[in-house]
Amino acid sequence: MHAGAGSSASSPARPLPPDGELLARLRAGEEASFALVLDSWSGGMLRLARSFVSTPDSAAEVVQDAWLAVLSNIDRFEGRAALKTWVYRILVNTAKRRAAQESRTVPRSSLTPEPSGPTVDPDRFQSADEPYPGHWRQMPLPWPSPEQRALDEELRSHLERALAALPDRQRIVITLRDVEGYPADEVCSMLDISAANQRVLLHRARGYVRAELEAYFASPGEPGEGAG
Repeated sequence: MHAGAGSSASSPARPLPPDGELLARLRAGEEASFALVLDSWSGGMLRLARSFVSTPDSAAEVVQDAWLAVLSNIDRFEGRAALKTWVYRILVNTAKRRAAQESRTVPRSSLTPEPSGPTVDPDRFQSADEPYPGHWRQMPLPWPSPEQRALDEELRSHLERALAALPDRQRIVITLRDVEGYPADEVCSMLDISAANQRVLLHRARGYVRAELEAYFASPGEPGEGAG
């Protein structure tokens, strides 16, 4: 089984049936349904696994191990969460075990915010004696939504480098929220963290990545230069 390589980049994934129907098909051993979820979910699983482990090959092995665990435990799924959320929980636990073997483990204690300074330079906000105290001096670039996939290759590479530079816990949360598009409650469930911790980790990760993207667009010769 090659979980990371099954997706087709040239054709859109077929829509999945509702969880109840999909679960029944998977429990019945229907290969076509398993191939469908493999194609639909493995790409995102691979990106998330890469946030935990040190190499692409290791991430691919994590995804394969996670799918094997899903197949072994599918009859135990109780439906307390969405099927995809349950699969991702298995992936996260599998990735944590692999990361521990690589001495890059991300224990639960590290998925909590640490004391730090502001994520945005205070000088970017107006002071008390200016017309709009506390407001931006110049509005930042809009934050891209998960649906915006039209980034050119150079910008995408820059974004990937920015994500790779983040601390593990921040990179994992921003990957789930802003790359994969998961809502906050599902991210908290997958990672077993509080809503407050998730908000802080995401806020700090977004602050860093936003600053990196602003620097990229402000560099001579980069997209957006000379717009005025």
